[in-house]
Amino acid sequence: MGAARTRRDLLKDVGVAAGALAVLGCRTDGGQAIAAGAPELPVNGGVAPYVLPPLPYAYDALAPYIDARTLRLHHDAHHAGYVKGLNAAIDKMAAAERSDDVSMVKYWAGDIAFNGAGDMLHTLYWANMTPGGGGAPNGPVAEMIKASFQSPGAFAKVFAAVSISVPGSGWGVLAYEPLGRRLLVTGVQKHENVDIPGAVPLLVLDVWEHAYYLQYQNRRGEYVKAFMEHLVDWKTVNRRLEAVVR
Repeated sequence: MGAARTRRDLLKDVGVAAGALAVLGCRTDGGQAIAAGAPELPVNGGVAPYVLPPLPYAYDALAPYIDARTLRLHHDAHHAGYVKGLNAAIDKMAAAERSDDVSMVKYWAGDIAFNGAGDMLHTLYWANMTPGGGGAPNGPVAEMIKASFQSPGAFAKVFAAVSISVPGSGWGVLAYEPLGRRLLVTGVQKHENVDIPGAVPLLVLDVWEHAYYLQYQNRRGEYVKAFMEHLVDWKTVNRRLEAVVR
């Protein structure tokens, strides 16, 4: 990727296939690195490094449903760690290419997939939420939800059940499947593994424990309920859908 991309650019064309999770750049306005430890020099032969996007709201803006302490730790430590790991893995891959030593490229490719998927999904997750959000879906996504799940209520039950039941750590995902031209809900346990190649994530919910445990402890269901009822930004979900449905 070349020039830095703004958050508006990201939200406009974030409808990339889920199979490309590891290659979507996360940039801030101006392309200045924020993540601690991000390379000072461009990685991979002059391409700008990935950077941690700022939150689109204040740390306390989602309270009482997600408190400031959880949001700060999640964004500034966990998401930043994925950005740092992604840059490091790309840099190591580039070094292997320059030295003509491919003995470790399989390892670095896996590291790029893991950290790149974590970076993209977290960027989607922050944009999926807004103060005063939640409630019933609206716009084009509401019509497609009715066609795919019979009703918004049925969709909400399915999305919540899948998100709550993801084993260990993972994500609940609402995705657009282009071959069937329909919406699907899937649980992603290891975020670098894509369940449905080509499906485009529209709405993602982080159910790794670091996303909720400080506030909700083991009550994942309460966190999922708060997300659906009070935080979902359906405007951004519609924007993603409109970007991929032709």
